[in-house]
Amino acid sequence: MNRFVLPFLSLFLLVMIGCTNNAPKSTYKEDAKEQLAQTDDIERFKLFPTQNMWTFIKLDTQTGQMWQVQYSVKGDEGRFEYDLNPKPLITIGKKVNGRFELYSTQNIYNFILLDRIDGKVWQVQWSFDEENRAVVPFSRTVQP
Repeated sequence: MNRFVLPFLSLFLLVMIGCTNNAPKSTYKEDAKEQLAQTDDIERFKLFPTQNMWTFIKLDTQTGQMWQVQYSVKGDEGRFEYDLNPKPLITIGKKVNGRFELYSTQNIYNFILLDRIDGKVWQVQWSFDEENRAVVPFSRTVQP
């Protein structure tokens, strides 16, 4: 009987040793460096198409600044870039590539901007008319 138990016990011990994680535990500094390296791979600026074939929204994913960009196939007359919000949406805090993300809506002129670190959201409205362009924060309401 020992002839059969000993090989199975040896095999069991080898499998258990192979499954243990002998890697050293990482430190906070190492984790931060790894996280920083990952954010370096994310683009700082992104273009988001609108439902208008000539118009895009350019987003600085670090600061939340946005511009309305229009291209033209007829030369410089139809090519432009307008400010949607020239000031950064964060003044203090971590500037990280990919912090802000833009989401399209069913409305041709509106997007939702999300701060992926603190969860704040803004309604972004682009327009050919300056008075109709806006970046408006959502107000946080507390339900009683």
